[in-house]
Amino acid sequence: PPLLLEPLFPPQPGASPGFVERVRQHKVRLEWVRAEPAGLRGAVRVLNLAYEKVVSVRYTLNGWASCADAPAAYQPPGPPDGITDRFAFLLPVGAAAAEATLEFAVRYRVAGAEYWDNNEGKNYRLRGRQRVPPGTGLPQDPDSSAWIHFI
Repeated sequence: PPLLLEPLFPPQPGASPGFVERVRQHKVRLEWVRAEPAGLRGAVRVLNLAYEKVVSVRYTLNGWASCADAPAAYQPPGPPDGITDRFAFLLPVGAAAAEATLEFAVRYRVAGAEYWDNNEGKNYRLRGRQRVPPGTGLPQDPDSSAWIHFI
């Protein structure tokens, strides 16, 4: 069965009031995430401080005993606010995240500076579990599909 990644944070921070102001203040913010068969897909918004910029996502499946970086790609056209850019990423975790906790933080490098969005020091965390296939849930009464006849 496919993997289920359950966010332990609101999965669409970009939909909350004041999002662009938080991007302006912190320079980088996670916009949304979505679990897919290929892994975890998401988008990041950054304050447009210079033309050249690098956005990446650092993630771990083992409590930071090891980690990997995934690049984020610029997504044209830019958001209509005129001051931010959007970058998309895919964390290729797949089945490796089953029964594990995926943690990640977003890094934005621009004009010789580095900015992080680590969910206010808690990291973004998702719990991985195998999805229960249909029909294998709670045991059913063996007579539940039996016909009842009244005479």
